[in-house]
Amino acid sequence: MTLPLVQLTRGPAVPGPSSRPSSRAALPATRKPDWLKVRAPGGPNYVRLRLLMRELGLHTVCEEAHCPNIGECWGHRTATFMILGRVCTRACRYCAVETGLPQGLDIFEPQRVALAVKRLGLKHAVITSVQRDDLPDGGASIFAATVRRVRALNPDCTIELLIPDFKGSVSALATVLEELPDILNHNIETVPRLFKLARPGGRYQRSIELLRRSRQIAPSVPTKSGLMVGLGETVDEVKQTLIDLREAGVSIVTIGQYLQPSKAHLPVDRYVHPDEFAALKEYALGLGFAHCEAGPLVRSSYHAHEQAQRAELLPR
Repeated sequence: MTLPLVQLTRGPAVPGPSSRPSSRAALPATRKPDWLKVRAPGGPNYVRLRLLMRELGLHTVCEEAHCPNIGECWGHRTATFMILGRVCTRACRYCAVETGLPQGLDIFEPQRVALAVKRLGLKHAVITSVQRDDLPDGGASIFAATVRRVRALNPDCTIELLIPDFKGSVSALATVLEELPDILNHNIETVPRLFKLARPGGRYQRSIELLRRSRQIAPSVPTKSGLMVGLGETVDEVKQTLIDLREAGVSIVTIGQYLQPSKAHLPVDRYVHPDEFAALKEYALGLGFAHCEAGPLVRSSYHAHEQAQRAELLPR
């Protein structure tokens, strides 16, 4: 199923004032509420996957970004591969991935990712990367090579790519889309007002344009994006960002709670109540998104295969 580009003006209302949600919808960021508590990771599948990643010299965003769902996802033998190394050239103030100047490029990494997918028996592989502004193509050629190698070894596996902005390079984006991934994801992460604060190396309009251009270059490839709440945005700002994403042709959107990785990162402004996530999901669906996954622990790749199936973008 491929959704057309649309022009939107408004959707169903989200309860609560535009400047701040009601007291029921948000809690001051003093301590984590009960709905954000998760079990510590463990179990045989978790251990097996961790050993496999070390054996093949691979990285996952699950580990590098301190994802709260790592125990659940790894327990079900699902992980998001992070290619192009583990050092990012940008210093986003919400992200735990190490920042610095990466050393070299591992041209054999795509083959190792393909081997990991095969050994795990994955039916849907999610592949992301650090930002590599030091490379002429931002790492697009490695993304493309990874798709080719995964498909060669795993012809029945669908592939979802979560790409960086490639500094707005159309040729880099075209290199990736030439391989026709099953889903092309690029996270907007936050609202325009907070973009410079949270993503100093990024640009809101650049990310929106990347998603829009993706639909123009490869209309058969559905797009996806995600954003965090709890950084100080208003409900109206979230609503407008959802409108911008839908106007850019995005089919799937995810909305989750921002959690501070360390004291060196941006503080949590508020903990958003599950009721507000439910209201935002209803609003997003009213705008015409094929699927919206919204909740405190939702992350872009959380239950990614199920998200795509519910949107009727992948076979069940």
